[in-house]
Parts: sequence; structure tokens; C-alpha cells
Amino acid sequence: MQWHSKTKGFIIQQLIGVIEQTGLKAKVIEKSTIENLESVVLDLGRSSSGIGESFENTDFKNFMVKNNGALIFQQLFNGKIMVMLASPHIEGYGEPKSPQGREILRPEEVTEESIQKNIESLLDLLIKWEDYDDDLSKVKNAFQPIGFKHGTVPENGDDEEVDEQNN
Repeated sequence: MQWHSKTKGFIIQQLIGVIEQTGLKAKVIEKSTIENLESVVLDLGRSSSGIGESFENTDFKNFMVKNNGALIFQQLFNGKIMVMLASPHIEGYGEPKSPQGREILRPEEVTEESIQKNIESLLDLLIKWEDYDDDLSKVKNAFQPIGFKHGTVPENGDDEEVDEQNN
């Protein structure tokens, strides 16, 4: 299969190159426990979440660990490669999401550009996860006009009637 002869090594080489060029705190992990369903993972590692659970009647705290997310290139039984994103999550605080499938590629479609695009998607996912609360507060404070029937559609469904009523 092309996975062993070319694709896996190319993915590993590209991911290591990105880490070296950017200083990204990540590691490349090769998972080969299941034959013909192997994977290469760009793992952003684990860090302190800053959340600590206090134990009753003690001065001890259990600090929760944050998994920072991962980009997964998994070989499929038919020779194609599935690309998935594992979302960041905090261990012990809710259930982690299952990795979301981004795309399925033929070996010849795995290029430097496709790898870069998927790394950008992983970083975008991480940024949105880290910045989640900021986006919600901005939406709630958006301009709200004074008056009645703003944004409503009359029973007959005619948008022009709403405009006439508001003028």
C-alpha cells in the first residue's frame, strides 16, 4: 500500500517541518497498533486548565488537565486517508467530543497544501474554543432598535408590509 511506502512518511515529514518552522508546542505521534488502520497525529499536548476542584475539609485540590486538541491522519481500509480534528477539552469536566471528520483524501491528494489547510483548521478550532465566551457577549450586546415589530414577518409573509408599517 502507498500508506507505508510514501504517504505516512510524507505526512510525518510535513508535520515535523511545521513544528520546527513555527515553534508550535506539539509532537507527531505514529499509531500503528491496528494493521491497515494506522494513523499519524499532530498532538498539541496537555496543559493545566487552571481549574482546580477542592476536596472537602482539606487544603488539597485536584487540578484538571486540558487536552489541547489534535489533527489526525488515519489510514482507511480502502487505502484512502481520513483527516479528523480532535477538539480541545478539559479532563473531568464534561465529555470530550468525538473527533470530527474533515475530509477523506486519496494518497495523491495528500499534499503540503492540504496538510497546511488542516493545520490551520485545527488552530482555528483551538482559538474558537479558547475564545468562546468573548463571542457570546458581543452578540448579546448588539444594537437593538427601539419599537415594535422589528424583525417580524407579517402573517401574509410579505416583507414589504413590515417596511411600510415601520415608516
